[in-house]
Amino acid sequence: MDNKKQLMVMMLCGMVGMAQAGEKEELLKLRNTTTNLIKELVKQGVLTAKAAEDMIKRADADAEAQVAQQAASQPHGNDIAAEPGEVRVPYVPEFVKDEIRQQVRTELRADVVKDVMQEAKTQKWGVPDALPEWISRFKLSGDLRLRSQHEFMAEDNVAPFPLVNSYPNFQAINQGQGFSNVNSGYNTQHDRQRFRERLRLALDADVAKGLKAGVRLATSVATGPNSANWIDPVSTNQTLGNSAGQYQFNIDRAFLKYDAVDSQNFKWLTLSGGRIANPWYVGGGEFTGGSELVWDTDLNFEGFAATARHALGSNAKSVFATIGAFPLQEAALSSHDKWLFGTQVGMDLGFANHDQFKMGVAFYDYENIKARPNTNSGSSFVCSTNSVDNNLSVPQFTQFGNTFELVCYDEDKVTPRMYGLASDFRIVNANLSYDLAMFAPHHLVVGADYAKNVGFNAKNVGGSTVPDESNAWQVRVDFGWPKVSHAGQWNVFTLYKHIENDAVLSAYTDSDFHLGGTNAKGWVVGANYGLMKNVWATGRWLSTDVITGPKYSIDVLQLDLNTSF
Repeated sequence: MDNKKQLMVMMLCGMVGMAQAGEKEELLKLRNTTTNLIKELVKQGVLTAKAAEDMIKRADADAEAQVAQQAASQPHGNDIAAEPGEVRVPYVPEFVKDEIRQQVRTELRADVVKDVMQEAKTQKWGVPDALPEWISRFKLSGDLRLRSQHEFMAEDNVAPFPLVNSYPNFQAINQGQGFSNVNSGYNTQHDRQRFRERLRLALDADVAKGLKAGVRLATSVATGPNSANWIDPVSTNQTLGNSAGQYQFNIDRAFLKYDAVDSQNFKWLTLSGGRIANPWYVGGGEFTGGSELVWDTDLNFEGFAATARHALGSNAKSVFATIGAFPLQEAALSSHDKWLFGTQVGMDLGFANHDQFKMGVAFYDYENIKARPNTNSGSSFVCSTNSVDNNLSVPQFTQFGNTFELVCYDEDKVTPRMYGLASDFRIVNANLSYDLAMFAPHHLVVGADYAKNVGFNAKNVGGSTVPDESNAWQVRVDFGWPKVSHAGQWNVFTLYKHIENDAVLSAYTDSDFHLGGTNAKGWVVGANYGLMKNVWATGRWLSTDVITGPKYSIDVLQLDLNTSF
């Protein structure tokens, strides 16, 4: 009987030993796996050797402390001495074993390794020559566009200026070309083909919480026969074919911008100053910009603007109000500086079906931009006798359209020499867009824009009655992806525009429609197609006619290759 008992005891001890050996083997494998993982992180440069050594030492120290704590918690006072020949086996409950296994497995999961990698990246473990913290506060971006532009003149267009009943170019006349020079008129009969390029580079910096500084450089082109003349504010296109001469690269934006947010991270206030982006809502449309009825998309503003927003319900978004003040031209010897003041209110609504509606109503008031003719007595209305105010009233830049009146004559007292705007401009502008998401991921966007110059007052200029042509409107439809930024994405668009002679200031309206300016009507159709990530092609066909005056029709084909980075 005693032999049978001893045999049974030996069998039990063997089974327990095997179980303990299995547990030890599993834990040993886990230890080796962990050690090898840490060594591999050191080899890959994620961890330094010192950091790895510290991790292993901390793990060993924690293990020893846990063993000592468990030993101290054993009930020694009630131990019973083992009888001779008795074998004691430490008992580990099964749920404890399962808990240990689960904890070890959890610590070695892939997401733990991912966390370690992320922390190493954040803290730059093992990264030589790690960049300082301030570098991360800067963001560099830009875009490059190559364009092929074909301009087709109608065969029955009026003969070019200076022939009678043609169209003078007041920009060229004011810059010294002379009233009778062939270069003082717009091209009305000669087709033109040219390649153009636009490059923009932007640097944004986080100055403080909510405060950002930004600078953007862009190619630019002078409006006259030499680079000393005024830079075109509504175009950043550089025409190729300059006898290998370098391009001009100017500051397009330079600003400070502050965004205030509430506890719900809602941006309720935006303040900006310097040379800033367009602060006004201009309607929906192609992702590169909205309506250009009043403002060309390349136009930036010099001055200050503020926009306040108030959040609405859960589905609705917000209402907003914007005000701005922008100096247009400053003179030291005159109190008649040119200014633009504006205000706009609107709403931005969202619906449960993901449709969106946005609208805005604005009032833009230009100060001191109307011509101040030379009123010297006798026959000395020559430009050499102009006052500072006479010279200041001559616009620095203008495009086709708008009614002009004479400021002064050339020295011969017969030839007109300088011109200014015949009317004031106080513009009421309303625009809206509705985005239907029912075709998602494609969107159907319908937009409308209307402008009225309520400041028109040029009834009689040079003895001629000037008709009141002070209305402008546009309708537009876009369909496709809201933004084309990946291969295969696309959208198409079409619009009809009618912009009368003195509806808006010609200097700042669309520079492509009728090759820039007012007194034009017509269609635009086009499409965008993604070629690869951040690369897309654009095609546009613009067909326009003048509203009032001799025949002057232009068709323009633009083919663009766009990149952003």
